[in-house]
Amino acid sequence: MLYNSLKRVFDFIGSLSALVFLSPGLLIVAILIKLDSKGPIFFRQKRIGKDGRIFRIYKFRTMVQNAERIGDKITKGNDPRITKIGKILRRYEIDELPTLINVLKGEMSIVGPRPEIPKFLQYYSGKYRKILSVRPGMTDLGTLKFRDEAKYLKNGNAEETYIKRILPKKLNLYLQYVNNMGFIYDLEIIFKTFSLIFRQKKI
Repeated sequence: MLYNSLKRVFDFIGSLSALVFLSPGLLIVAILIKLDSKGPIFFRQKRIGKDGRIFRIYKFRTMVQNAERIGDKITKGNDPRITKIGKILRRYEIDELPTLINVLKGEMSIVGPRPEIPKFLQYYSGKYRKILSVRPGMTDLGTLKFRDEAKYLKNGNAEETYIKRILPKKLNLYLQYVNNMGFIYDLEIIFKTFSLIFRQKKI
């Protein structure tokens, strides 16, 4: 399919260009993370990729070292594990920029269903199995809809709330993208993503 081939070319050129252009800023962020708290610069976590294959996603670390060992894997609103610099990085989605490495490697796309953690693979059954036929992405309809996701999870069992209330809606949005994917649709999502970040408003 021509779209898939051109999409990969766009992803490769786009991610490489972005990493080169943003490299000075990324270096500054890396230094700030090291000055702010102990631990590695990058956070790596297993995620579900195309065809159900597992890969490790790259992000800037925004939480204290070993955060997953001292709390839920799902981040709550006002989570005390988030560092000072981490709050700023999360607010402006700067923590997501290292994910461009995953795009460059061909594990992800710029636009596509967000990759969930492996323990949620069981929910990709029935009609939702189709979601795994495409590369996961940095941004998608679910990202736009649930940008303030952590705020919905600040009370009670975060993981249970996520599975029962948020994940089903995300899966429907992931499937909606897969069923309608195309260049115009991708550009629309990219535009809305930048609009959301810079205007700090919900879509």
